[in-house]
Amino acid sequence: MKKRIPKINSVIAVSIGLVSCEAVGELEKKDSMDKLVKTDTEWKEVLTDEQFYVTRQAGTERAFSGEYWNHKEKGLYACVCCGSKLFRSDAKFDSGCGWPSYFEPVSERAITERRDISHGMIRTEVTCTRCDAHLGHVFRDGPPPTGLRYCINSTSIRFCDLADKKNAE
Repeated sequence: MKKRIPKINSVIAVSIGLVSCEAVGELEKKDSMDKLVKTDTEWKEVLTDEQFYVTRQAGTERAFSGEYWNHKEKGLYACVCCGSKLFRSDAKFDSGCGWPSYFEPVSERAITERRDISHGMIRTEVTCTRCDAHLGHVFRDGPPPTGLRYCINSTSIRFCDLADKKNAE
């Protein structure tokens, strides 16, 4: 007779909260990325209502309303939920769509793509690999060299000006 192991309903909760931009540099030194899982209640404690709606419920901010759609500074864009680095400013371009657009993520491991058939459309959703935060969608109408347009909600990301930190080291 097989021994039955009871199913435990538990959540892996890493108590890092919202990661500061300084901590992003520490995250990029890791060889592996630990999965970050929290309950909705835990996410609501560290995110604004809009951040929770967009990142945890796959919402979308209005076009031309986000903080970064027309942002031009040099640096890094990290996940607002876990601080994982996602996009570099040198991969950002003006697509005219009203959301921050990038032609490539910092690495293939940074994001996860999923088929999205909501709202009567077939699209490719982009999420943060580490914490599964909804970021936006990727389309195949971007510029060279990739031909991709990662259309990302400003609410899902945080800008980190890492140039000053690197110059100080």
